[in-house]
Amino acid sequence: MTQGVPRGALYEDAVRVLSSWEAPDAGQEDVRLGFLRHLEQYPADGMWRECAAGHITASTAVLDASRNRVLLTLHAKFKLWFQLGGHCEPGDATLAGVALREATEESGIGDLRLLPGPVQLDRHAVRCHPGGTWHLDVQYAAIAPADARHTVSDESDALAWFPVDGLPEPTDDALRRLVARCQELSG
Repeated sequence: MTQGVPRGALYEDAVRVLSSWEAPDAGQEDVRLGFLRHLEQYPADGMWRECAAGHITASTAVLDASRNRVLLTLHAKFKLWFQLGGHCEPGDATLAGVALREATEESGIGDLRLLPGPVQLDRHAVRCHPGGTWHLDVQYAAIAPADARHTVSDESDALAWFPVDGLPEPTDDALRRLVARCQELSG
């Protein structure tokens, strides 16, 4: 336990967020139900990196104040452009807090304004364990202040703004879907 927040608080928040989130389509509904089944099956460790069967993560598409650009990281391990995000930590009390903490740590931008509720969910294979595992990623969007200046973190090879309609390569379809859903929110 860190900072006085019990691990159960984050678990309860995740169940609440995923239970109340209205999926935008049938595919996202299937993913949502799968995340809830995971938490039911792994109530003690399903939120944490230690869970080899998979674990909840949170990430954020950081948009500029005009919502025309997105801040992406060239991930040091995977060599792909991604949104900002990562693992839950024992001091985290909410999934939104995880998403905001990770975005702030990885961008160096203070005063990010997290939009309410997840934008989408994504399940993807990763190498957090020797045999591989799954990230069950709850994805949010945030707006950066107009004068935002970013700083590259140790987890990134680069950090840069890209037009929402001109994403860099290499990236993946999950990021493309996330940015497209963020544009729907903006429109």
